[in-house]
Amino acid sequence: MDFRNCLYKIAEHLGSDELAALKFLCLDHVPPKKQEPINDALMLFQVLQENGLLEEDNLSFLKELLFLINRLDLLTNTLNSSKEEMVRELQVLEKAQVSPYRVMLFQLSEEVNKSELKSFKFFLNKQIPKCKLHDNSSLLDIFVEMEKRILLAEENLDPLKLICAEVNKSLLEKIEAYEKSSRGRRMSLEGGAESPVSFLDEESCFRMPEVCDSPREQDSGSQMSNKVYQMKNKPRGYCLIFNNNDFSKARKNVPKLHKMKDRKGTNYDEEALTETFKELHFEVIPYRDCTANEIHEVLRSYQSMDHKNKDCFICCILSHGDKGIIYGTDGKEAPIYELTSYFTGLKCPSLAGKPKVFFIQACQGDNYQKAVPVETDADEKDSFLDVDSSPKNYIPDEADFLLGMATVKNCVSYRDPTQGTWYIQSLCQNLRERCPKGDDVLHILTGVNHDVSSKDDRKNMGKQMPQPIFTLRKQLVFPPN
Repeated sequence: MDFRNCLYKIAEHLGSDELAALKFLCLDHVPPKKQEPINDALMLFQVLQENGLLEEDNLSFLKELLFLINRLDLLTNTLNSSKEEMVRELQVLEKAQVSPYRVMLFQLSEEVNKSELKSFKFFLNKQIPKCKLHDNSSLLDIFVEMEKRILLAEENLDPLKLICAEVNKSLLEKIEAYEKSSRGRRMSLEGGAESPVSFLDEESCFRMPEVCDSPREQDSGSQMSNKVYQMKNKPRGYCLIFNNNDFSKARKNVPKLHKMKDRKGTNYDEEALTETFKELHFEVIPYRDCTANEIHEVLRSYQSMDHKNKDCFICCILSHGDKGIIYGTDGKEAPIYELTSYFTGLKCPSLAGKPKVFFIQACQGDNYQKAVPVETDADEKDSFLDVDSSPKNYIPDEADFLLGMATVKNCVSYRDPTQGTWYIQSLCQNLRERCPKGDDVLHILTGVNHDVSSKDDRKNMGKQMPQPIFTLRKQLVFPPN
């Protein structure tokens, strides 16, 4: 059959949904702007010819597209190919021209029903304008909008996985199957072997990606390993320090907090944190004497920032606290879980897959860990040290969070008005001494636990035990250079 007649015949048999699927699968070759005027398959074929992707003596890309959208009738009857031939072709590395990432997204769209599509739109209604989430928008349309807003990329699937886990866990399984085959592809490349085809279902396949799981894992030295978070940018990221000292408003406005003292000595902690994290190449920004609402506003502003060229985010909070909360200087409560949740992959996509670290110097209650007595950051106890007095979950149920708490639940933490807190001073000392040696942060925090637990409040017969809580997937190392 004549080449032009062949294309015409194929175009005549493709519906609008199939055209949309073909356009989506071509996005890596034909950008969205150039696709805007395309309203029929013949126009798409013309653009593919202009880009050298479709020629009379080279129909491989067109065959692959028809195979992926499961138009086996056109593949067989018009292009004299077959499903079996395409499977054999795509088994060989570098043969496929549609990325496995885009094929995976297309296959997800094929699995989603109308009810689930509505759920996708619901979960994204704060990140994507409503005009882009109208009734006629498909899941492929949504994927395109997510990519435009950096909510979705080949190296950033976490926001999509979060939604799929809520909407339909079988969708999440397909993403994980893709990720698993990505690792297999890497192993095949390293071994020089052919890559087996990996199937999402009986009718479709995708080839393995050409690189490792994430570009953030392609650095030099020890960070070639996928077991270590990347730390190559300078600055590494932002380090916020909320330093609350003056609680006169709280004592005035909240009767139950009438004994809450100002946090004398907290300036020593701020100085130590500033020096430490500047040495570790973070951009340190202090915020002093913030109300609960001001803390929320600051974190929301950093949530909306682009952290694409940053490796990490750190937030240190020095304040009074209680079970699951820290106090603003106005005496109002800020739940720790709400503060950490601003930086989930869905709410802050440019930090997805990167470590989010929170160090909280505050009590989590007013009990003393028995052993031996110091003034605390809770109610007044007539001691020469101070106590920093904190629901049940502190960090999101999601990867890449680390929360360093000054003390375990229900107990006080100690602050020396002339030197700073036990926890922050030990943390900074250990970071300065051990980061240059290449120690990871969890090992360093174990050392902090040992140091702090060795101290005692001789007057109140109390001890203090810090508590790290984390969902880190890799080692977190802060190289000094």
